[in-house]
Amino acid sequence: MKKQEIKKLSKDEIVKNIDKLKKDLFNFRFQKMNSQVTNPAKIKETRRTIAKLKTNLKGKANA
Repeated sequence: MKKQEIKKLSKDEIVKNIDKLKKDLFNFRFQKMNSQVTNPAKIKETRRTIAKLKTNLKGKANA
C-alpha cells in the first residue's frame, strides 16, 4: 500500500487490514518452512506494510 492510500483509511479499516496482513504473514511463514514460497519478497513487503499501518494508526490515535 502507498502512503496516500493508507492516509485515506479510517481507524477501523486500518485495524482490519492489519489483521488480514498478519494472517497472510502467518501463512507465508508456513509456506517458507515447507519450501512452497512463490515470491519471497512478499514476506518483507507484508511486514513493511503492517509497520506503515501501525505507524499511521498510532498517529491517528494521538491526533
